[in-house]
Amino acid sequence: MGRDVPAVAFTREDRRRYREKVRRCLDALSRMLRESRFDDDRACVGLEIELNLVDDSGEPAMKNAEVLKAIADPAWSAELGQFNVETNVPPRQLACGGAAEMEQEVRDSLNHAEERARTVGSHLVLIGILPTLRQSDVSEAALSVNPRYRLLNEQIFAARGEDLYIEIDGIERLVARADSIVPEAACTSVQFHLQVSPEMFASCWNAAQAIAGVQVALGANSPFLFGKELWHETRVGLFEQATDTRPAELKTQGVRPRVWFGERWITSVFDLFEENTRYFPALLPICEDEDPAEVLDRGDVPELAELTLHNGTIYRWNRPVYAVTRDKPHLRVENRVLPAGPTVADIIANGAFYHGLLRSLAHAERPVWTRMSFSAAADNFRAAARYGIDARLFWPGVGEVPVTELALRHLLPLAYQGLDQWGMYPEDRDRLLGVIEQRCLTGRTGATWQTETYHAIDAAHAVERHEALRRMTLRYIQHMHTNEPVHTWPVMS
Repeated sequence: MGRDVPAVAFTREDRRRYREKVRRCLDALSRMLRESRFDDDRACVGLEIELNLVDDSGEPAMKNAEVLKAIADPAWSAELGQFNVETNVPPRQLACGGAAEMEQEVRDSLNHAEERARTVGSHLVLIGILPTLRQSDVSEAALSVNPRYRLLNEQIFAARGEDLYIEIDGIERLVARADSIVPEAACTSVQFHLQVSPEMFASCWNAAQAIAGVQVALGANSPFLFGKELWHETRVGLFEQATDTRPAELKTQGVRPRVWFGERWITSVFDLFEENTRYFPALLPICEDEDPAEVLDRGDVPELAELTLHNGTIYRWNRPVYAVTRDKPHLRVENRVLPAGPTVADIIANGAFYHGLLRSLAHAERPVWTRMSFSAAADNFRAAARYGIDARLFWPGVGEVPVTELALRHLLPLAYQGLDQWGMYPEDRDRLLGVIEQRCLTGRTGATWQTETYHAIDAAHAVERHEALRRMTLRYIQHMHTNEPVHTWPVMS
């Protein structure tokens, strides 16, 4: 859904043509895989970061158009809500200082953007869900001005035929209804992109699915929504419900959700794109003129526009990506499970842990997915979202153990090995994975810091809940700007 789309009304003929074009794109993808047409010369990593906007008081600022105009950088773009923006970090290799270079580039970019945002009365926040966000802030009026968001909103509600119903049971219970998809804008995430060869895609995707629960448990940063204390990573439950095209009857029938963990290990990237066409009707049936078979016949590279647009409206937590760069097609695994923040240092450490662990697991002689059921991976993901660093997760050969024990004894050593295989400098490897180790030893994530600080403020001051959340948010922002990892942040009332 990254590209702009026109504001149109779709006909039955549009949907018929689009369905046929998606199938033709799928045939072209199959042919490209058979004929080894993909660029697999280098394994590059990229990064997307979504951020919230607040005013001087820590309240949501509906100013993304003004902020983007002030930043004036094509790497920055709008997101779904007027209180969201996104930045894209150019891809690079992890070897030979690549991680440190990426961290410095992100810090420089965010610092510049913050300076520009201040000129229009806004500030940037790296956080999974903004604690000061109220339900009244996520009405349809808060949609960004880009027509693609309004069109997506219309199509999701046309498919549902009724308002959204959001229900999350955690420390407290939230029940809410919405007449737009803007509640999804409350979810701000970090997306890691890894370019892989077609031959390695299935192994990398399977490995990413297997460790998704561990990632979420150790990186949770979204404990509050609309003033309620819910899950450690409430963003997972909210995102699943806020873009759901299914009314209750279709859920009961077992129709798959568009925010989807999946249901099986794969043997090829083709499996995922084929599932997309088999299980999910089109939301945005927009056709281009390209005939992918003709493009392949003349030796050129097809864009597969309909297939990629359809893929962009199915929100897998680990999503396949087909893209063409400098006339070369490539494949990426887009890892979407983690929230933004708390600091750039935490984000890059999360990325090092993910990429190192992925490298080791994807090349293991006995792959983890041959020893672990897919349902166990899905259960881990759900438990991690709810309980965060306090979660107990299953791992083959270990059983069900605290996630901190699993990481310290079993997974961090694999991540070290994987980063060595990537060619990361030892000093960068040790510093970044040391952040993950200290999170495990201290039990401190962004989620635990937020809840502990909120409760400390609540106990020490006679203020109502929103005010306590606002004060906590301002302290969070102060610590965020230090770039000291969250496990070092003090909890003060």
